[in-house]
Amino acid sequence: MKEYWLTYDSTIGELYDNPVGHDALARVLLQLGLPERFITNRTVANLKLRTLANLVCGNGLRKKLTGGRFGLDFFDALLELVDGEKDKPAIPAGKITPKWWKEAVFYQIYPRSFCDSNGDGIGDLQGIISRLDYLQELGVDALWLSPIYDSPNDDNGYDIRDYDRIMEEFGTMEDFERLLAEVHGRGMRLIMDLVVNHTSDEHRWYQEAKKPGSPYRDFYFFRQDNGRHTPPNNWTSFFSGPAWKYEEACDSWALHLFSRKQMDLNWDNPRVREEVTAMVNRWLDRGVDGFRMDVINYISKKEGLPEGNETIGALMGYTGIEHYYYGPKLHQYLRELQEKAFAPHGAFSVGETPGLGMKMCQLVTGEERRELDMVFSFDHLETPGHVRMEDYAYDLNYFRDYMIDWMEHYGSNCWMSLFYNNHDNPRMISKITRDASRHTALARLLAVMQFTLKGTPFIYQGDEMGLANYGFTSMEQITDVEARGYYAEHIKKEPAEKVFATILAGTREHARVMLPWNEKLPACHAGLRQEPKEAVLSAYRKLLRLRREEKAFIYGAFRVLDRRKDRFVYARKLGKRVYVVDCNLGGKPCRAFSLKGKWKLVYDTVQAEERTVRTLQGYEARILRRV
Repeated sequence: MKEYWLTYDSTIGELYDNPVGHDALARVLLQLGLPERFITNRTVANLKLRTLANLVCGNGLRKKLTGGRFGLDFFDALLELVDGEKDKPAIPAGKITPKWWKEAVFYQIYPRSFCDSNGDGIGDLQGIISRLDYLQELGVDALWLSPIYDSPNDDNGYDIRDYDRIMEEFGTMEDFERLLAEVHGRGMRLIMDLVVNHTSDEHRWYQEAKKPGSPYRDFYFFRQDNGRHTPPNNWTSFFSGPAWKYEEACDSWALHLFSRKQMDLNWDNPRVREEVTAMVNRWLDRGVDGFRMDVINYISKKEGLPEGNETIGALMGYTGIEHYYYGPKLHQYLRELQEKAFAPHGAFSVGETPGLGMKMCQLVTGEERRELDMVFSFDHLETPGHVRMEDYAYDLNYFRDYMIDWMEHYGSNCWMSLFYNNHDNPRMISKITRDASRHTALARLLAVMQFTLKGTPFIYQGDEMGLANYGFTSMEQITDVEARGYYAEHIKKEPAEKVFATILAGTREHARVMLPWNEKLPACHAGLRQEPKEAVLSAYRKLLRLRREEKAFIYGAFRVLDRRKDRFVYARKLGKRVYVVDCNLGGKPCRAFSLKGKWKLVYDTVQAEERTVRTLQGYEARILRRV
């Protein structure tokens, strides 16, 4: 493939044509509230970067458009990042390759809060086994288990101490093997969570790495103290504060992008990659069907760990992120792991890839690339200009526009994951509205879209029950290390009421409370209960059955029929089977979409006695089939 370099003499159009440049500029436009045509119109597209940089960095326009945030250093960093990617994604529009994981519906289990079998207030593997019939009857095809490995639980299992042991609170290896056999015996599959960007600081490798002359020293990122007792660079942690921890025993600083007990592995060390590959193969040899790969796009860091650009840090929320969110050897390391572990087992991979836009996602999931089968992209979870740790009302019109863009442009060689919730996010229905009286309708509307759009649905535990956010009243109820770090940092400069309100809006704790069928809750969550909504559970069962029976919702063509404000109407067509999905994204009634010919109502979120043929109620959705 032809290589090219972008410079200040390149045009905006050439920058936007580069996959990294495209996604970076798209994110800037999103944050500034500007449409794509701001860049793609001929006048701007033909501007040289030098001209744009001079304009933007000039006092007047810089202040007007960007609030004074963008200087020449931003453009220098952008060009350096863009020139690291020479490939362009292939975007075919041909036939989709059938795969079991494209047809499956996944269900994410957060073991600690899913089902407690022994009354100690902690979910466990035996509890999961006891609910397999429930999951099978729901219509689930595959389970994703959040980490069950041995861990000190600084970040609820995402800080792994031993990859080959089961956390004692959850059970034993024998319990896991029985769970795996029971899952496979029901015709379902099971994937695990692979957390290999970092380990716990209690992992044997890290404990050895702190010793003088240790062969494990280069398993992590250590930097000798400079005598001033300050971190080696300005990178910040996702859990607040600097991304470095001082280790007094060896007078060095160690990198941790997440908590102070989650130490980043150095994937540039071949021994690290060999150890990770061997561990993955051990689990796949046991019969595991694949892995969800935690923050897998962070595994390659730029050599030397240079200073982060302050403007990019402010834009993306974390200083230094441009040096690792799409690192220089990411593709090499993903292909290596695929070739040496996943491919020989025919195993499935889905990567958590925060920060990657559509073009970059195409470069890691394109079938011809042999890197990942699928990714979790998170840009649809927040309305542009907002972040998770913010108290605001989510706009479903943005969700519609985002989905249309990906449905139409992601390509037939790539495949989307469809989700609203997971263990790292508050419940979507509460983000849309706090009005609990609308939550049942909203849950059913979201389910209709999730199970009829093109992609693989991932249900998070409790979605099918219509669970919403919880009414936490104090920080004593919050165990989430991210939220506690946010509180400690912001309480120094903001009123306590404001800080807690922000945490209440965005904390991961909402998704981690014990499910309603558990009798005993941890002391910090005492009294926090919600009743499952039978109407939502019934909707999930019907919709999962419909998706399983109708391949049009999996492999069928996608066409938008109406995308006006608060409207999302689309068709799915496979052969002679044609379906129309008519969604009201707003809380007020609207006119139902008018169809010519004969159509049969297949599903409606509203009961027959409450239904009006020509009108959709607030948050109502209908599925119709042409006859």
